[in-house]
Amino acid sequence: MSTRRTAEETRDLIRATALRLFRERGYDATTMRAVAQEAGVAVGNAYHHFASKDELVQELYLEVNREHVERARELLADDGDLASRLRTTWHAAVDVFAPYRRFGVESIGTAIRPGSSASPFSATSSPTADLSRALFRDVVDGARPAVPSALRADLPELLWLAQLGLTVFWVHDTSPDARRTRALVDGLAPLVGRLVSLARLPVASGVAQEALRLVATVRA
Repeated sequence: MSTRRTAEETRDLIRATALRLFRERGYDATTMRAVAQEAGVAVGNAYHHFASKDELVQELYLEVNREHVERARELLADDGDLASRLRTTWHAAVDVFAPYRRFGVESIGTAIRPGSSASPFSATSSPTADLSRALFRDVVDGARPAVPSALRADLPELLWLAQLGLTVFWVHDTSPDARRTRALVDGLAPLVGRLVSLARLPVASGVAQEALRLVATVRA
């Protein structure tokens, strides 16, 4: 005897199917019709639970970033300096994003288009962005020696923006196992660590604060 699914079970099935198809087929081939067919539901039922493909893309963003946060926080259990914590966090991102590279390559044009709901700066992407910012706040707050207090509040935002840049680089990186992206991480993390250390010096502190204020102005 067949058992009818609840509305929540159907929604979860559609979501899980879409995430699998994004991973296996990429962005372009994962249409609402394809998702419905794979999930064994009517197309209208799929649209009842998710108004558009963009809503399913947001579910993917959340899923991948939740996995990134979980993996990074496990690896960040021990204290370390800012450079090592950044390196760990950014490498974890490359590891987690890897199965979705085809999706990234095909969707990057949509994600960077002004006004797109798939943009990381859009209102619909704010839950994912907030999740990532919170992770970088953990990276900063747990660093030893401590990040200078004048930088501690705004630095996570700058590190989140840096990760967006790394993600774009990764999308275009065709090297095996994203070797070039990993080399960039290995070089960028200690550079950020050194710059933050220099901010402890009076002559550099003002410059660092001006840079953070500029980022805040641009994001306002």
